[in-house]
Amino acid sequence: MSLPALSRRTARTAALAALAGALLCACSHAPPRPAPPPPAPARTAPPAPAAAPPAAAAGTAAPGAAGGAAAPAAHPEVTPAAQADFNRTLSYLRAGNATEAELGFKQMALQYPQYAAPLVDLALLQRKQGHLDQAEASLKSAVEHESGSAVAWTELGVTQRMRGEFKPAADSYVKAIAADPHYAPAWRNLGVLSDLYLGDPNRALTAFEQYKQLTGEDKPVSGWIAELRQRLGMPARRPEAATPAPGAPGAAPGTPAPEQAPGSAPRGSAPPASQPAVPASGAAAPSGG
Repeated sequence: MSLPALSRRTARTAALAALAGALLCACSHAPPRPAPPPPAPARTAPPAPAAAPPAAAAGTAAPGAAGGAAAPAAHPEVTPAAQADFNRTLSYLRAGNATEAELGFKQMALQYPQYAAPLVDLALLQRKQGHLDQAEASLKSAVEHESGSAVAWTELGVTQRMRGEFKPAADSYVKAIAADPHYAPAWRNLGVLSDLYLGDPNRALTAFEQYKQLTGEDKPVSGWIAELRQRLGMPARRPEAATPAPGAPGAAPGTPAPEQAPGSAPRGSAPPASQPAVPASGAAAPSGG
């Protein structure tokens, strides 16, 4: 290569090196780019509020609603296995084998806690044995699991009255009526309790008149009504034939004992004792009423 050509190549290389150095120098003095902001946290929708429990009858708190638990069905569906177990246990009771019946009802209460009838019948046995505290606990469990059982609420009221818990007993009768307004024993028990134990003749009169309308019973309820109206300064009503309301249940197994003043029968003979809480005729469920 000739000398002039070598000189031109060397000069071009030097110029390129100088340009690269200038570019590097410019880059080293450029202000640094600001760091990108951190990504915003992902936004999630607020949790939906828990569904409110079903409204309870007669203004009472729905059983099981505390703590977010769902309220039980008023009358849970009964499986064939549960019906068979109930019938078998009830046969022990009808045969007079109270020990086997009590064990059977306790087992059913554990296996099928959603039904009131086994607990009601267990409570009747406990009450007959004088264990009123156990009977009340069994009946409270019954209405917690089957809030629509008028029989369970009524028997709870009877047990509470026997324990001297008159105002809670009245509340239980009111809840029985809310569960089934056609369940006549609840009206009668509320009437006697209101008159003899709570001194509320107005409510007693209303309850007795409703009971008479549902059942068509004449004596002794007509005498009770006449006496209450006289005491309240109301004119006596003209006698009329009372007829049961359409669809009102007649006297059936499971009817609780109407209230009666201790040691006396001021308005007729003493009523029969409570019977087992069996399903009504034709019913498919051991719902206890």
